[in-house]
Amino acid sequence: MKIQKAVRRETEKVALGVAIMTALMLGIFFALHLVFPGKLGFSLGTVVSALLGAAVSVLNFFLMGLTVQHVAGLEDPKEAKRFMQKSYVNRNTMQIVWMIVAVAVPFVHPIAGILPLFFPGLFVRLQGFFRKKRKQKQSKGVRSKV
Repeated sequence: MKIQKAVRRETEKVALGVAIMTALMLGIFFALHLVFPGKLGFSLGTVVSALLGAAVSVLNFFLMGLTVQHVAGLEDPKEAKRFMQKSYVNRNTMQIVWMIVAVAVPFVHPIAGILPLFFPGLFVRLQGFFRKKRKQKQSKGVRSKV
């Protein structure tokens, strides 16, 4: 199956947003470590955990895009629904397995590993919020010129 441009473009946007949010999260973790050195650790494990969590979250988004692309090409609504449900279960299972690994493996920092799973949804919401604000400013600018 060929990946559509829209799926690739949106995944790239989300990957960039997740990378920025992950870097911000690591910066906050490091700052908190400096303020509370005895209570909050910051190590290579924290960075690796965050990067792996970010990779899982972007992969989940990409697989969701591929699923939507595939389902859009199906003619039978029942088959489309089954395929979508199967993809949903598989993608959630992947994330749950990562969460279990993040909690169970001592080297992995659980919070740094799990938080990035929420970044794609947050990024998409922020993108919509700022797009709405931009449109409001543009429409106000058009009204004031008239």
